[in-house]
Amino acid sequence: MWWPRRRHDATTSRIERAEATRTRPEPGNGRKPARWVPEVSQPGIVAERRTAGGDADPRAPLAELYAALDSGPDGLATAEARSRLTGYGRNELRRQRRRGWWRELGRQVVHPLALLLWVAAALAWVAGTPLLAGAILVVIALNALFASVQERQAERAVEALTRYLPRQARVRRDGRWQEIPAAELVPGDILAVCEGDRISADARLVDGSVEVDLSALTGESQPVYRSADAPSAAGGPTEAANLVFSGTNCLGGEARALVHATGMGTELGRIAALSQRVGREESPLEKQVRRVAWLIAAVAVGAGLVFFPIGVLAAGMPIGDAFAFAIGLLVANVPEGLLPTITLALAVGVRGLARVGAVVKRLSAVETLGSTDVICTDKTGTLTENRMRVVAVRAADTLRDPAPGPGERPDPALCALAVAVAACNNADPDAGDPTEVAPLRLAADLGVTDAGHPGRRTQYPFDPKLRLMSTVDERDGRLSLHTKGAPEEVLARCTRVLAPDGGDRPLDEAYRTELAAAVTAQAEQGRRVLGVARRPLDGVPERRAEAERDLTFLGFVAMVDPPRPEVPEAVARCHTAGIRIIMVTGDHGRTAAAIARQVGIVRGEPTVVTGDQLDAMSPDRLRHLLGERREVVFARVSPEAKLHIAEALRANHEVVAMTGDGVNDAPALRRADIGVAMGRTGTDVTREAATMVLTDDNFATIVAAVAAGRRVYDNVRKFILYIFAHATPEVVPFLIFALSAGAVPLPLTVLQILAIDLGTETLPALALGREPAEPGLMDRPPRRRSDKVVNAPMLARAWGFLGLISAALVMAGFFAVLLRAGWRPGAPTGPGTPLHDAYREATTMTFLGIVSCQVGTAFAARTEHASLRSVGVFSNRLLLWGIAFEIAFAALIVGVPPAQDVFGTRPPEPVMLALLLAFPPIVWGADELRRAARRHYKHSLI
Repeated sequence: MWWPRRRHDATTSRIERAEATRTRPEPGNGRKPARWVPEVSQPGIVAERRTAGGDADPRAPLAELYAALDSGPDGLATAEARSRLTGYGRNELRRQRRRGWWRELGRQVVHPLALLLWVAAALAWVAGTPLLAGAILVVIALNALFASVQERQAERAVEALTRYLPRQARVRRDGRWQEIPAAELVPGDILAVCEGDRISADARLVDGSVEVDLSALTGESQPVYRSADAPSAAGGPTEAANLVFSGTNCLGGEARALVHATGMGTELGRIAALSQRVGREESPLEKQVRRVAWLIAAVAVGAGLVFFPIGVLAAGMPIGDAFAFAIGLLVANVPEGLLPTITLALAVGVRGLARVGAVVKRLSAVETLGSTDVICTDKTGTLTENRMRVVAVRAADTLRDPAPGPGERPDPALCALAVAVAACNNADPDAGDPTEVAPLRLAADLGVTDAGHPGRRTQYPFDPKLRLMSTVDERDGRLSLHTKGAPEEVLARCTRVLAPDGGDRPLDEAYRTELAAAVTAQAEQGRRVLGVARRPLDGVPERRAEAERDLTFLGFVAMVDPPRPEVPEAVARCHTAGIRIIMVTGDHGRTAAAIARQVGIVRGEPTVVTGDQLDAMSPDRLRHLLGERREVVFARVSPEAKLHIAEALRANHEVVAMTGDGVNDAPALRRADIGVAMGRTGTDVTREAATMVLTDDNFATIVAAVAAGRRVYDNVRKFILYIFAHATPEVVPFLIFALSAGAVPLPLTVLQILAIDLGTETLPALALGREPAEPGLMDRPPRRRSDKVVNAPMLARAWGFLGLISAALVMAGFFAVLLRAGWRPGAPTGPGTPLHDAYREATTMTFLGIVSCQVGTAFAARTEHASLRSVGVFSNRLLLWGIAFEIAFAALIVGVPPAQDVFGTRPPEPVMLALLLAFPPIVWGADELRRAARRHYKHSLI
């Protein structure tokens, strides 16, 4: 049973005893008797009531809220509740329909590269080569299937939000308490809220008081006190002291509450709707790969349109040969292995990041990490250890170190403070809120323990408005009130101050000023300060306000949440890499600024922008503030504020990484280019909405992920260069065939091209994706969002340098074989001719020549600027294995008879094979000289 038996009995007895003594509303006051069952409402009336209820202000006087919701202290009748359920809908979070897997697969099938292959397959079919057409179709299918499976990212944020709703709720219907499915709650229901419950809907307390964990909505870990007697206040809904919210937890107490919003009308539903409105955009890499694909398509189609009529009309090529030429040109221009290679490389990057504590959920996000300009980070737990410790104590007139010296006995004033912080505390010394645990451990170090609080008579829980917590405790036969909280609030209720000898004296204005200055000095060092006071009592006061007055100030404790030791170095790496860090926290501005200085985020006095100031800013003003690139710290921010910050930074064309842990952070994390959720302290909702989850909640892991993202991006460029460099030696043979009007036989077949693009080059390309970082990776600024993964210098290096050198070597090998066999231009080489075997040997030489040049290109592509020696010639063992596979695969195609028949190959003579050994060092050596010349030129400019 969902409701525990012990709690069920206690709750039922207390609440129903209250109901038995409650005055029932009279029929004349507009309320129906408790057991009156109304007729089923008409649909139009339900809709009208739903509008009225939706417009009701839950902070209005209770009588007005009852009237707006057409309810009363006894809740609803079952028939009325069912009618309202039809009008309001179930108390569930709805989600938008997402694209089906078949649409995702279809999107891959119509990718520009895939469209180009469709054309090639159609041409092959028309040309009467169904085997080739079938092979190309298989390539299309495999590419689309693999890419769609890898890139399929299920949007589960709203499903995670639904797990915050309990399955059952206890409501008062038909004049009695009963359990119903939480999904059947409607506005107007009276809901029981007790310790341990997860609250099922947004509601206004009508009696009782509870302590609630609102961290899922506000991100603040400190429990808050909610009471039916609390006055309504201005500000956001979560600041109202008499409201509770769907998806939050009741930590203590019990109360009755009037439901005023359910389902998507709740605060949780509002966040769900906001998260769904924030769509996922394509990453820079996704956009650029699509752009490159259209570029390749344009080049291939353009080349075909230009050379096809030249071959047919000018050169007099037969139509069949022209089709073969067109197919070969298309296939040679399309890098069939590009999409799966990029996908696999990013997947390898994801696995590598997981090993350092960053779980990336979307493959393309690995590349986006490398272009991060700004990191918006929380403070507690991310920059700091989330482990408070007391670093200074002021008792009476003395500021001192908290740790007593050897053999030192604490003075009476310090003992009194230790007794107070131990008594006014609910934490377990080994677990709990760090802010509560730290003072408790201080008291234990001073020899004071109150395990289980045996003398506690009553407690006034922490109230975020009062910023105080108090307990009434009996110790040695005397009754005392102990209070702790914000120093300024404690001092405001004090009239006396403890003296060093344990006595007390009046608290005058001069001493108040001195204490306020001492507190400010501690806060400016990034320390959290708790004021402590006490008061002797004759009995337990009936009201809290009567208890928390005329207090004696005992002193304060200053605590620090130390920065993680690895964070300053990580921050320094960010600054060196040109990455800006902005702290966005719920803490006080002075504390946030102090921590920012300690870890090196800011160097001077930052501009501190509070949540209220941010809410008052226009979007243009916020963009201008962030565009000035001054040192800014955002403090006391709201959930919407994080979203506005992310949008403003993106509007300034900056790539943003945003951290968060609460449900309220989900929209901002989805809006940022990289949403970073905390794995330990974060909620399920945040983890689902985020792009990356930190398993250790550590800022340094973000920086490590950025470095890894840069390395992955560089490696993507390396294997794209490697793949593109082979387009030239694959296209040149067809151009020579066309320009010679067939006098030079086709030096390479289409199936041999497919064997290269999908066979020999794949593993070395993947191995380049595991290349170690070049020196100076984090010493250069982030690349701009507009920078292209494939740019003119890369194409010039791939097609115009490495490609041309490879093409010259390959064609030299082809002609060397034919000329040795006695071939002359125009001599027939078809089946049955004397030169046919020599022709097959020559095409095989072309095939092997391209494979041999691939080896040299692979070594050349390992570095973009540095020499190969700087990264180690043999440091990438996977590349060595990839080259070994490449050679073995080529040997299989050339040396095994069944493969010879399919691919039209014939092993060249040994002297020709020996010639191939010179190709790799020529290709690599030429590029090594080119890079050395560039480094020398740049050095001379400096």
